[in-house]
Amino acid sequence: MAGFTALAFDYGLKNIGVAVGQSLIQSAGELNALKARDGIPSWEDVAALIDEWQPSILVVGMPLNMDDSEGELARRSQKFGKRLHGRFHIDVAFVDERLSTREAKQIASERGHRGDYANAPVDSIAARLLLESWWRSQ
Repeated sequence: MAGFTALAFDYGLKNIGVAVGQSLIQSAGELNALKARDGIPSWEDVAALIDEWQPSILVVGMPLNMDDSEGELARRSQKFGKRLHGRFHIDVAFVDERLSTREAKQIASERGHRGDYANAPVDSIAARLLLESWWRSQ
């Protein structure tokens, strides 16, 4: 049974967290976050990640509201996922990312993070959590 690679993205307006994982062991590791300008990354940087990791699927966090409604960030996250699919022709799966940032901040704190999230974002930790959640749902 062959495994496959997945890349996960924690979409944000300034940073987009990235994680990579392998289906056989259903684990994920954090990669460097991508800088974004109003939610738009350098597509060359995204292409370099895809060239390096050769993912079979891209997982994008869906920031739903606690009442399951979709806000502006959820709509923009969906648009980002559609752009990924359109540019790279790789299937995109969306995963509920509620509370992932809170959990990522907790993990970062345990690692000694000092709370300066502007200069030391936790988006890639959140992306890893998203991918691990997606593995469990499969």
